[in-house]
Amino acid sequence: MSILPQHNHYLTRSPTHNPWHRKRIICSATTTPTKPKSSPSQLTFEPQFVTPPNLVTSISTPPVLNDPSLQSTWSHRTWVATGCTTVLVSLAKAIAGAGDSHIWLEPMLAGYIGYILADLGSGVYHWGIDNYGDGSTPIFGNQIEAFQGHHKWPWTITRRQFANNLHALARTVAFFVLPVDLVCNDPIVNAFVGVLAGCIMFSQQFHAWAHGTKSKLPPIVVALQDVGLLVSRSQHGAHHRQPYNNNYCIVSGVWNEFLDKNKVFEALEMALYFKLGVRPRSWSEPTTDWTEETETASQVAVQ
Repeated sequence: MSILPQHNHYLTRSPTHNPWHRKRIICSATTTPTKPKSSPSQLTFEPQFVTPPNLVTSISTPPVLNDPSLQSTWSHRTWVATGCTTVLVSLAKAIAGAGDSHIWLEPMLAGYIGYILADLGSGVYHWGIDNYGDGSTPIFGNQIEAFQGHHKWPWTITRRQFANNLHALARTVAFFVLPVDLVCNDPIVNAFVGVLAGCIMFSQQFHAWAHGTKSKLPPIVVALQDVGLLVSRSQHGAHHRQPYNNNYCIVSGVWNEFLDKNKVFEALEMALYFKLGVRPRSWSEPTTDWTEETETASQVAVQ
């Protein structure tokens, strides 16, 4: 008989009649709505579908005349001065070391190799930011967006003040060359680093000259372009015409013919596509964001 009351006890205290259990069921129902589950998906989709249009509209209008974004600041000038100082120190140490050791040929060859590799490096970098990423890409986003705008309004680079155009590269050069200046006294290494870094830092100025008109460029610059020591106006002009997938190098342009003839960048694009599934922009039809717009009459007059 003692078993029966115990059995009745569990029947009367079953979970369906226990108020505490009912509260728990109500709480679980209210804490598992479908609405909160949808908000994470909304957050993940926003960068994919909302952000790109904003990036396109951010370069939808060209910089105006005397735009502050084209002017040099004291921060820009400081970085360019620092970058130039590190390059000059490296070159000075190369010359002093060559004089002390009476070896001149090796440092000169090292400097020439640095000059050649700087042109190759400028082409690889230019190809990368022209074809991959966007304004939201970490580290390189601003430069990618700037180069997109440059394709639409290439003449704006001729409006940029000197330090404004060079400060980003000068900052990078300063950080990489300064340690070499401090620890290395080999004239061969110093010559290679000094010329390589100097050409990389000034590549944007060479680039700007390649967009200038012959009558407005210094005669020495025109002469260097004509003999092939600096990238020429005609060679770089081909980069801004369809199909927009050639002549990426902007120091001397000496690598452009080899890279384009042997389809080096096309091979790299195929490798990246099959490995990562990423398509370069050069595979798509040019959009209005990459089609060049000419200067207005008022802009030409003010220039």
